[in-house]
Amino acid sequence: MSLDLSIAFIVGTRPNFPKVAPMLAALQEAPDVRPILVHTGQHYDPELSSMFFEDLGISAPDWMLGVGSGSHAEQTARVMMSFEAHCLEDRPDGVVVVGDVNSTLACTLVASKLQIPVVHVEAGLRSRDRTMPEELNRLATDVLADRLYTHCQEAVDNLLAEGIPESRICPVGNVMIDSLLRVRTRAKRPANLPAELLVERGYGLVTLHRPALVDNAKLLKPMLDALASISRDLPLIYPVHPRAMARMARFGLISDTQSDASLLRYEESMLHLCKPIRYQEFLWLMDHARLLITDSGGIQEETTALGVPCLTVRENTERAVTIHEGTNELIGVDPQRLLEAVPRVLAEEMPRGDRVPAQWDGQAGQRIIADLVPWLRARKQ
Repeated sequence: MSLDLSIAFIVGTRPNFPKVAPMLAALQEAPDVRPILVHTGQHYDPELSSMFFEDLGISAPDWMLGVGSGSHAEQTARVMMSFEAHCLEDRPDGVVVVGDVNSTLACTLVASKLQIPVVHVEAGLRSRDRTMPEELNRLATDVLADRLYTHCQEAVDNLLAEGIPESRICPVGNVMIDSLLRVRTRAKRPANLPAELLVERGYGLVTLHRPALVDNAKLLKPMLDALASISRDLPLIYPVHPRAMARMARFGLISDTQSDASLLRYEESMLHLCKPIRYQEFLWLMDHARLLITDSGGIQEETTALGVPCLTVRENTERAVTIHEGTNELIGVDPQRLLEAVPRVLAEEMPRGDRVPAQWDGQAGQRIIADLVPWLRARKQ
């Protein structure tokens, strides 16, 4: 059978991989469709990326744009220039963007101007904070996209309130949870962490990476000190992004020598800083943790699906459904509020895991492809 349809799937950062993986897996049942995996290289580490591909069952990218880091304008411009060249050479029938990173908006702009249909997965998320670059990316992408796949009713309501026609909106569920449920059965205990630290429900897991926090020494040090204090009662594991580790060294919070270590204790506390780990191992850590402390969007969703308490260190969140229906609590960036929240969470019984939003059932990728392929074919005629 001839390949009568080609679809470009855009990834730019690590959180994008588990979002595209379920759609690529679902396309294996459509042999007449050619998926094109496009890695913009917005964030790229060869070792980490290869581990993500392996853990999620993703093949190597078909197009590697290699744009690298830079200011928002530089990064967006480089993605646009490189992606446009590829689209002109091998024009796909549709472009699927996920999430809210600069690559999402850049590829949306290029495809829209080339009259290539754009599909946005995770459409309709809103923090109501326009100081966040991600919020601007979401707003612009949803205006331009031709098909909007949402993961909760709240996202649908947001789009309708902004005047998006209902005909462009399709509720499908959460592709992140598809990947989580699929990989959960193959999750692995981290080999490079001490076994005595990995006691069932006996540790907390930390992920703090947003520039608003890690780029500000006046915020980062008090937060690390608060985490060190919490670790007296609950050991904490903090896989640190290389950029955040570099900031800690620059601010004098750790030494240059320590920044190269695979595992270190912050000021001899039970706050353990380690290098980033592969998805299978990180999922194991989430699944067995007593609580999560994070500023990540995706982890708010994953902990809700796993039934693990989550404290989000942000003033707002675009994943409000994880607060209303899940296990997430928004506590702001004041370390004192974190210090007050953790003992309360530790004193509560573990949630039963029954607070999971509708359609977060591991089938979102299949629902997307079941709608997307005939929709694109109709557009192509």
